[in-house]
Amino acid sequence: MDKWQGVTASELSTSQTFLIDLCHLLGVDTPHPTAEQDYMFERPITFAHGDGSTSAGRIDLYRRGAFVLESKKLKLGRHAKGFDDALLRARSQAENYARALPAAEGRPPFVVVVDVGHRIELYSEFSRSGGTYVPYPDPRSHRIALADLRKPDVRERLRKVWLDPLGLDPSRESARVTREIADRLARLARSLEQANHAPEAVAQFLMRCLFTMFAEDVKLLPEHAFRDLLVTHAEQPDVAMRMVRQLWIDMDAGTEFSAVVKDTVLRFNGKLFKQPDILPLDRDQVALLAEAAHAKWQHVEPAIFGTLLERALSPKDRHKLGAHYTPRAYVERLVLPTVIEPLRKEWTEAQAAAGTLADEGKDKDAIAELRRFHHRLCTVRVLDPACGSGNFLYVTLEHLKRLEGEVLNALDELGYQQADLALGGERADATAGETVDPHNLLGIELNPRAAAIAEVVLWIGYLQWHFRTRGDVHPPQPVIRDFRNIENRDAVLAYDGVEFVTDEQGRPVTRWDGETMKVSPVTGEPVPDEHARKPVERYVKPRKAAWPEADFIVGNPPFIGNKRMRTALGDGYVEALRGAWPEMPESADFVMYWWHHAAQLTRRGAVERFGFITTNSIRQSFNRRVLEPHLGDKKQPLSLVFAIPDHPWVDSADGAAVRIAMTVATRAATEGVVREVTGEREARHGETDVSLRDRRGVVFPDLRVGVAVNNALPLKANLGVSCPGVKLHGSGFIVATDAARTLGLGVVAGLDQHVRPYRNGRDLTDSPRDVRVIDLYGLSANEVRVRFPEVYQHVFEYVKPERDQNSRDSYRENWWVHGEPRGSFRPALRSLNRYIVTPVTAKHRVFQFLESEILPDDALMVVASSDAQHLGVLSSAVHVAWVLGTGSTLEDRPRYIKTSCFEKFPFPDLHAADKFAGPIGVAVVDDNGRAGPTETYGEYPSDRIRALGEQLDAHRKRQQAAHPGLTLTGMYNVLEKLRSGEPLTAKERTVHEQGLVSVLRQLHDELDDAVLHAYGWGDLLPALRVAHGNDPAPEGQTRDDAKRAFDEAILERLVALNADRAAEEARGEIRWLRPGFQNPDAARDRDPEQARLDTDTAGNDQPDPDTTPAPLPPNTKPQPWPKDTVDQVRAVADLLAASPVPLSIDEIAARFTARGPWKKRLPKLLEMLVALGRAQEKDGVYIAS
Repeated sequence: MDKWQGVTASELSTSQTFLIDLCHLLGVDTPHPTAEQDYMFERPITFAHGDGSTSAGRIDLYRRGAFVLESKKLKLGRHAKGFDDALLRARSQAENYARALPAAEGRPPFVVVVDVGHRIELYSEFSRSGGTYVPYPDPRSHRIALADLRKPDVRERLRKVWLDPLGLDPSRESARVTREIADRLARLARSLEQANHAPEAVAQFLMRCLFTMFAEDVKLLPEHAFRDLLVTHAEQPDVAMRMVRQLWIDMDAGTEFSAVVKDTVLRFNGKLFKQPDILPLDRDQVALLAEAAHAKWQHVEPAIFGTLLERALSPKDRHKLGAHYTPRAYVERLVLPTVIEPLRKEWTEAQAAAGTLADEGKDKDAIAELRRFHHRLCTVRVLDPACGSGNFLYVTLEHLKRLEGEVLNALDELGYQQADLALGGERADATAGETVDPHNLLGIELNPRAAAIAEVVLWIGYLQWHFRTRGDVHPPQPVIRDFRNIENRDAVLAYDGVEFVTDEQGRPVTRWDGETMKVSPVTGEPVPDEHARKPVERYVKPRKAAWPEADFIVGNPPFIGNKRMRTALGDGYVEALRGAWPEMPESADFVMYWWHHAAQLTRRGAVERFGFITTNSIRQSFNRRVLEPHLGDKKQPLSLVFAIPDHPWVDSADGAAVRIAMTVATRAATEGVVREVTGEREARHGETDVSLRDRRGVVFPDLRVGVAVNNALPLKANLGVSCPGVKLHGSGFIVATDAARTLGLGVVAGLDQHVRPYRNGRDLTDSPRDVRVIDLYGLSANEVRVRFPEVYQHVFEYVKPERDQNSRDSYRENWWVHGEPRGSFRPALRSLNRYIVTPVTAKHRVFQFLESEILPDDALMVVASSDAQHLGVLSSAVHVAWVLGTGSTLEDRPRYIKTSCFEKFPFPDLHAADKFAGPIGVAVVDDNGRAGPTETYGEYPSDRIRALGEQLDAHRKRQQAAHPGLTLTGMYNVLEKLRSGEPLTAKERTVHEQGLVSVLRQLHDELDDAVLHAYGWGDLLPALRVAHGNDPAPEGQTRDDAKRAFDEAILERLVALNADRAAEEARGEIRWLRPGFQNPDAARDRDPEQARLDTDTAGNDQPDPDTTPAPLPPNTKPQPWPKDTVDQVRAVADLLAASPVPLSIDEIAARFTARGPWKKRLPKLLEMLVALGRAQEKDGVYIAS
């Protein structure tokens, strides 16, 4: 230590020499290179980046299964007081290395940061499953100064980091304590209940005992006072209990001298000791209590109360109330992404802002930023609406206190005098200032005993943290307070009362109690006992239960399946529940009512994020129906940001293994992480160690990862050629064909242009109506009255009265014109003799041509092209996958959205695609449906797609014309049956024969083949052939697996192609779908050969001199540079996170606009983001970590 005092490590060799000397001091082996690379200096590592690239790095010192160690690297230049960028950067780099280690090695439990000659910092993450590394053992003592190495306990701690890192996990010691005494306490609880003491009285008595044991072990009471009392009077249990009662009276009020313990007793207050009732124990029961008092209660896991409560409850009550005890690692696996990670993101932003301000010499502003975040932390509210005995809230509290400790450390380093802050964990009051304490944690719990225990759990957790960080300093009195933050009530159903149902004679209606059995005298088997009955209940004025205001919601609601709800909860309760929540499907499990309520609050902006543990059946259709409306809403988007679809669970009461899912959602349209279980290993005491693997992308309702299609941009090439059909706003515009003749159709000159055939979605998918629509767009009311008086009178009588009541001025004043006549889009159709349509909402995504004389309804999406190659691409499996991934749904039917499904869809570059190996032969079907000889088309995919598109459209129309009752829905239902291999019914066989559906299937298969080759993605054809039932699925896979793989691959490639096209368009290279219409000036000046390739071959698309292209907004627009420093940090971090490619400082600056020298701050902001692990820098460009 004398050797290294004050030495600064500016070279790698200096750091290695220091670490070798440290190993000698600790008595551990020194690093040595091996083939396994398990303990060495300069361990090579490979980073995989989001853009697909990789980069190399080297860990200063690595020991597998123990730690990643990084030394501080000196950096020339000014450093802000209190913000050692080099140490921050070393910690961030170490955590990045830990994440980049091969999955087979797992993440080490420790990250070690060394400032040679000064200090060593320890950070731990004992679950080793992707959580945040936090200061170890806490934020006030994780730094080991060089002089501290003289202390034996410090050297032993570091030695364990090398040799037994998991032995330093404090939860293992607390779990050991918990397991040792849980059985004894449960035996005592059962013994007391068997002595005819009420379970609630037993629970309250034991809670007071347990807290008293904890209080004496942390020296809130004189040391061993309670234990010695029990031992001294073991043979006089009645005396012991009377003395215990007096002690509790003293603890409630506080006293300068207690005769029981012969010393001062602090004022504890709270609700726990208000009623100091005791139970008459016998000698054995006092001995059990004394045995429990010998445990190390200062190390107890507060969730022991959950274990005690779980084992004290009967199996029926345990099942009904969902009171499961969860291993701490499992709880953290949900709490961290739900609550802590978003707060830590805010913390890094506050740190970066404060560091930037301090670097500019604005120390007061830097302190203000940190204090602002501290206030945010001290006022955050976390709700568990099914809190049980409080284990989720307890774990949340501990992590909030850890984060608060880091904030207070940062304020210390800036020299802030914290007289008005709660250093180390003192709670908020008028004199001590703000702090995180149990008032931040809110709960709802139906079981009154569990609700009471939850409050005790939180106070024990808070006090543990106090003594861990403040030593033997007593907290302010009263030691505990009644914040009334745990509500004892139903979380999903509120009601005024419960009454018994009676019959006409006023007698109670009863039913079998659902559990009592008797032996049948006939079969000898157990049968329900008809005499064991319970009254049928009716809930008075049932309604949705309200939840207290909260920023985050997290918890583990009851596991009761839909089919067991009536048995577990009672008919009256279930009927009241479903009546109060009519929008919930009756197929939903009980837990989904919590999920639905939290989703509603989050989408409204009342809650930032929520996370629940549910049964893994949340992925199945009967529960997915709850998720889908929330995740599919475009106006108020909700996204899953974290999910584990299938995770092991241990029921602490009986050891039963169950499977659960975890889901975390937030209000945004964003990507998430699906953490998949890759391995399970039985651990000690019935727990399971789980290995996990992350997959990032859009998380769908079935908890699988997809592609972030919402990142796709509108393409100029597609703008101006798609639009929904007209919206009438007046049913009187529609007339039957016969009625149209009475209006002059076929007689009055020019009327055929204004009384036109009309089609909506059902006309296409089912049987078309024989109707026409009056279309007077472009005419004044007076012109209509002069030229077509019969039509004028009809509209005046059948449309105007309805329009007169419309609140929109334009609808009332232009009553003879459709509400939305699509005037700006009509020029796109003017020169075409046909155009493409698809129903907006339909079970099957079908495109077809309509003649130009037909006017489409707004239930049809129109594509203004007469080219069959466009029809072919849109009809392919490629586009269908895109539509399903980017559109929305109405009930269970996909909806085609113009902006996302069409305007963002990148068509293949049909003429740039590779030629096929020779001319293409396509089977032709004659007018009678018989297969004829193949016809030969050109060498390009476009030629083949165009030919197949024509055949597809002609085939369907021909078969429908030959069989008037044949519908597209019927034909495509049968096509799906053929692909699935299911047998056809007699009715379906008729459809198959009339529609020649096998020929239809062949046309689609060949079209998919052609389109995939046009994109250059022929490698995906095998998966599509399996998905469509043409080839068998590989062993271990299903047709659905192949379909999912194909869809995900298509979406991923289309999103990438969309980004490429958007980049091209930003450079001015636009692949117009209809260049003659969309860009007529450029089309006139084109090379004749190129013009031939790009012009619609149907020859109907001539530019209209009266038409101008639709305005084309730029893909990106600079945003205003925020004024607030934290907002500036957030804006830059969000920009990097959204960018698929690294950005230079100049490129980042170009994305913002402001006056003044604001750009000078960018380098420091980026430096802080890199130091804090939010960004990475390489060769002068930056990308999000």
